[in-house]
Amino acid sequence: MTTTRTPSPNGRDGRGRFAPGNPGGPGNPAGGQAERLRHALVNAVTENDMADIAASLVSRAKAGEVQAVRELLNRVLGRPTDADTLARLERLEASVVAIKTENTQ
Repeated sequence: MTTTRTPSPNGRDGRGRFAPGNPGGPGNPAGGQAERLRHALVNAVTENDMADIAASLVSRAKAGEVQAVRELLNRVLGRPTDADTLARLERLEASVVAIKTENTQ
């Protein structure tokens, strides 16, 4: 036996769950503005600008600026935890392949 629940004026059923046809909330009101700002920034920066910025970062890193070195390495190699996780995953995959190879012989 099924019972039909009628949604309340707030869009929820008798158990407090969202009822079918509930339009949902307004979302993140600041999200639209943030998207417009990101779009404006992407349109303002050219490939040449990015190349100049990257060259400046490399130059500062070569000069020994620790923050520039850290930023450059994080952007090129990934954060240390990410890189470490990838290396460990590759070792584990190699181990699995070696075990499967041994078991099939």
